Amino acid sequence: MAINAGNINEVELKSSLRKETVKSIKKDWQLYSLLILPIIYYIIFKYGPLYGNIIAFRKYVPGGPVYGTDWVGFRYFKMFITDPTFWNVFKNNIILSIGSLIFGFPLPIIFALLLNELSNGLFKRVVQTTSYLPHFLSAVIVAEIIMEMLSPSSGVINMLIKTLGGEPINFLASPEWFRPIYWISGIWQETGWGAIIYLAALSNISPELYEAAAIDGAGRWQQTVHITIPGIMPTIIILLILNIGGLMGVGFEKILLLYNPLTYSTADVISTYLYRMGLESNNFSYATAIGLFESIIGFTLVTVANYISRKLTDTSLW
Repeated sequence: MAINAGNINEVELKSSLRKETVKSIKKDWQLYSLLILPIIYYIIFKYGPLYGNIIAFRKYVPGGPVYGTDWVGFRYFKMFITDPTFWNVFKNNIILSIGSLIFGFPLPIIFALLLNELSNGLFKRVVQTTSYLPHFLSAVIVAEIIMEMLSPSSGVINMLIKTLGGEPINFLASPEWFRPIYWISGIWQETGWGAIIYLAALSNISPELYEAAAIDGAGRWQQTVHITIPGIMPTIIILLILNIGGLMGVGFEKILLLYNPLTYSTADVISTYLYRMGLESNNFSYATAIGLFESIIGFTLVTVANYISRKLTDTSLW
């Protein structure tokens, strides 16, 4: 009887939640209607194209049937797994992504904490505004700024090097310089924008906690360690999970605009390799197989990171 009563209560709870949801939608239907366009966008441009992954298992010929002709199974997967070029590209992808995570992820947190300590409201707004403006620059503009600054003949960096008595360096033609350029430009472009989320999380921390800590004699550093950082830790963990899930997706546009055959050894990543294989070489099935492999790795990473986070911190995406 207890089991039956439990089942009845569960059914009643689900029915009550369903009624509350319908009631909420009817009440705020104008707000919910704003979801229509994003949902349509994701259906057309995100979920619809998923069916096209079938050509990773079929032989596709440009001008032929949209979903290929003959079934070839894992032929294209075996091709890239045994291709040394792919594994070099894969290695570059991992190095650039992990470097961006290590150097780029903590800086918005630190920057937000520093901004939060500013007492001058006007100065704080000016700094925050100027710091996140680079985020809105297109990849073309960012690439052009980088090329102008690093130009061997007229770039600011090389002019400074020559002033100090050194020899000009052709940064964009040197494989060893590509990764630092990519990381530094990413930090410059995204630090201010990333700090906005943490500033929003900081604003939700109760001022009473700081007042109580100050009464107990805690200094600013102690308040930061024991109140501020724990207060934004759920936000940090969620964003870290999302960043880990996006490790395989590096900045395709910026790399495409900055790299050249001289820097392929360190600059060529999966997305640019796919571009050359698919659009330039018309090997669409091979490119689709690599893209599907990349997506599976990304999904696995975010799932594992979410599982570990849930076990260790009780904070997770699902």
